[in-house]
Amino acid sequence: MTHSKTKFAPQISVPATYMRGGTSKGTFFKLSDLPERCQVAGKSRDNFLLRVIGSPDPYGKQIDGLGNGSSSTSKTVILSPTDKVDHDVNYLFGQVNIAKPMIDWAGNCGNLTAAVGACAINMGLVAAEKVANSIDKDANSGICEVRIWQENIGKTIIAHVPAYQDDNGKVQVQETGDFELDGVTFPAAEVKIEFIDPVDSSSDMFPTNNLVDDFDVSGCGLKTESVKATFISAGIPTIFIKAEDLGFTGTELQGDINSNEELLATLEKVRARGGVAMGLFRDESDAQTSQHMPKLAWVAPAQSYNASSGKAVNADDIDLVVRAMSMGQLHHAMMGTAAVAIAAAATTQGTLVNEAAGGGSLNEVRFGHPSGTLLVGGATEQVDGRWQAKKVSMSRSARRIMVGEVFVPADVF
Repeated sequence: MTHSKTKFAPQISVPATYMRGGTSKGTFFKLSDLPERCQVAGKSRDNFLLRVIGSPDPYGKQIDGLGNGSSSTSKTVILSPTDKVDHDVNYLFGQVNIAKPMIDWAGNCGNLTAAVGACAINMGLVAAEKVANSIDKDANSGICEVRIWQENIGKTIIAHVPAYQDDNGKVQVQETGDFELDGVTFPAAEVKIEFIDPVDSSSDMFPTNNLVDDFDVSGCGLKTESVKATFISAGIPTIFIKAEDLGFTGTELQGDINSNEELLATLEKVRARGGVAMGLFRDESDAQTSQHMPKLAWVAPAQSYNASSGKAVNADDIDLVVRAMSMGQLHHAMMGTAAVAIAAAATTQGTLVNEAAGGGSLNEVRFGHPSGTLLVGGATEQVDGRWQAKKVSMSRSARRIMVGEVFVPADVF
């Protein structure tokens, strides 16, 4: 037996935290802990994070990394101190493509947002005095309001993180609890999230200036050449279409969609066409390099169905049903950013989402998704002829799964 004399680069280790936030999981880093050349945006950072997650993987499993082979778990977060007035931490999100050597930095992850406040406290990025002052001395518990600057989209998010004082007098994040989030197996502590002014005041929440458009989908593979659509930019740019116009009921589960390659190709063509209609792409081919947004979703009136867990969802308990695509696949629950779009659209009279929810003046809706239900709230108004979402809120939960070091070969970045 002969041995190769080739010398291979050793692995390096970098501190990391592996967290669940909402119905997603991601690997969190403190910016200053990254290798120096990865502390700035560019190819080195991307290559490092790709290797951490295990992409690109032609097998689609990400076996050699921390990703789990789904868009919900192929995520990275970088936290850092902030110089923004009245904020506590900067939050940068990277959606890692599973099959391609690509990270999408264009949008936010609303689900992982639920973990940012807790992780920032645990990493020491939130002032210790502020965390300590959140505790009610009589109850030995409290809520720490962490003001987050979301760097990808330049927006403020407020996370209301439960905390408690342990027997040694140290303030800790409260992670366990009895709050149940559909799409997550175990209960945990509730984290309330507020997205403040999720739409730029200088732009219209509806990029086509219409609440409903006649959307040309000729050549996309549908049985019709035109459908009604609501295009909205709140949380993340999203295309809403009536389920029936796509040939759906609105009660689809992942197995109904993700195993049909022809159907997935059709939905991707519709998404790409919608991206052009919203002014996000010059050409439909641009969608290949922006799979994170826009999102494509379909809506229908409330109806009963069995969630992916087998749990019965009763039509009387919800206002509408919504299904959404994420990175080319039907999402197993609902992306947090898409939930923001749902809340903003549902609380604006005249949109397809509002109509599916029964129409009229609404300030919150509970919608059914593949894993169960979610309650979201919103407040929209017209300012100088432009629709604006002033605030969108929802409840999520988050939990540390692992804190330690992640290893990557030193020559990959």
